[in-house]
Amino acid sequence: MADAKEVEERIKKAEIDARARNISHNVRCTECGSQSIEDSQADIAILLRKLIRDEIRSGKSDKEIFQKLEKDYGETVLYAPRFDMQTAALWLSPFIVGGSFAGIWAYRRHQQKTNVHIMAIRLLDNIPLTWKERETMLELLQPPPPKKKWWSWSG
Repeated sequence: MADAKEVEERIKKAEIDARARNISHNVRCTECGSQSIEDSQADIAILLRKLIRDEIRSGKSDKEIFQKLEKDYGETVLYAPRFDMQTAALWLSPFIVGGSFAGIWAYRRHQQKTNVHIMAIRLLDNIPLTWKERETMLELLQPPPPKKKWWSWSG
């Protein structure tokens, strides 16, 4: 009987340690700033790890523990900031920048195709091309240079 109870206590302790480590990896050390409290040996990190284990033993969920830490130490203690109006620019900026570049690229590509079509219609209608249009047409109509074979003996 004593062995079964001892095994059960070890399993429960291992579960608490696993949950505590998982939470600790997602909490920033307030003293170090660049390390999680799991990796830090600062006094505050040791106290926070103990606090997390105590909260788990008292039956609190991970979400409740994160909320308590955020309330006590501020949002910067968490590695994953919430999405709200203050952080929206940070979360959305990669999509805005990427979308802008994609839009510019698509516009330029469309503009290039449109210009070629306009020049072709002008040629068919016997409307003289400007010098810039002529240079562009000559570049487009010029065949690409022949590819050199790397295994060829002749230069």
